[in-house]
Amino acid sequence: MKVGRVYNFSAGPAVLPESVLKEAAEEMLDYRGCGMSVMEMSHRSKMFETIIQEAEEDLRELMNIPDNYKVLFLQGGASQQFAMIPMNLMKNKVADFIVTGQWAKKAWQEASKYGKANKIASSEDKTFSYIPDCSDLPISDDADYVYICENNTIYGTKFKTLPNTKGKTLVADVSSCFLSEPVDVSKYGIIYGGVQKNIGPAGMAIVIIREDLITDTPLEGTPTMLTYKTHADAKSLYNTPPAYDIYICGKVFKWIKSLGGLEKMKEINEKKAKILYDFLDESQLFKGTVVKEDRSLMNVPFVTGDEEMDAKFVKEAKEAGFENLKGHRTVGGMRASIYNAMPTEGVEKLVAFMKEFEANNK
Repeated sequence: MKVGRVYNFSAGPAVLPESVLKEAAEEMLDYRGCGMSVMEMSHRSKMFETIIQEAEEDLRELMNIPDNYKVLFLQGGASQQFAMIPMNLMKNKVADFIVTGQWAKKAWQEASKYGKANKIASSEDKTFSYIPDCSDLPISDDADYVYICENNTIYGTKFKTLPNTKGKTLVADVSSCFLSEPVDVSKYGIIYGGVQKNIGPAGMAIVIIREDLITDTPLEGTPTMLTYKTHADAKSLYNTPPAYDIYICGKVFKWIKSLGGLEKMKEINEKKAKILYDFLDESQLFKGTVVKEDRSLMNVPFVTGDEEMDAKFVKEAKEAGFENLKGHRTVGGMRASIYNAMPTEGVEKLVAFMKEFEANNK
């Protein structure tokens, strides 16, 4: 068995860059000579002010975020946004949803509590194994926004082309593809995600929101803490923020910059995914579950077609140092989440193990 760190293919909380973890470990007891950990630091201190400002600046640079967008570091993960978005955006009490997985479905269900949530397209008929054609959808005339989950962690699908929203505001959950490739932020009204898959520890969401969507008048009864204006006005410091999350995310932003930014990150991710998908396409035992044109670079579900064989593979893979390969219960089989911080070597070694397993189980 591999000694020390395993290859962690978890969908989230997920693998983080080893260099970031080592740096955080070195600073755990004494951050830059201040005699305390970031975990113990006042969020009102000058030192923490520098941490959060640098994190935002680096993220803005990486994603080329326009000046008319606010960056918010918020508690509650992505799931809290399922309510926060309709509470702040549903002026006409209408929103359209493209349901391509569990998380888009949960967001649609949550929005139904605040207004009319229309499911205008779905891939549920084939266990969310594809992205529906979104070039000419029945967008509601009075829709406040159109909602997508851009990369589907459980099912391994990804929007390669954004839907035609016919002028309506696009809201996208990018939790599991955040910072995996360049994006044009100006195409979205809100682009947001939980950080625990590709950027940092669990417990925080980053929300990038166009300023005209930040309102003084959310739905009646919206709590102060669930109003975007509260956090935008206070620069994410209305209350004690998830300080350690922000600190680690800031380090990950710098790590991506050191590699060459999002163009380089995409190149690395495409190379990694190709190694695994190429093997799945030629394997006699394993097969991918997603139509080729909609495959995610981040989450790769695959099956043998035999539940006992799947279980045997997961068990033997774990013994060989490959962790968290069991698939989600709604898909079965296996799933390898190969986020930014998964080294290419990890994917190469997984494929080598899969080849050996296939040879031994013909």
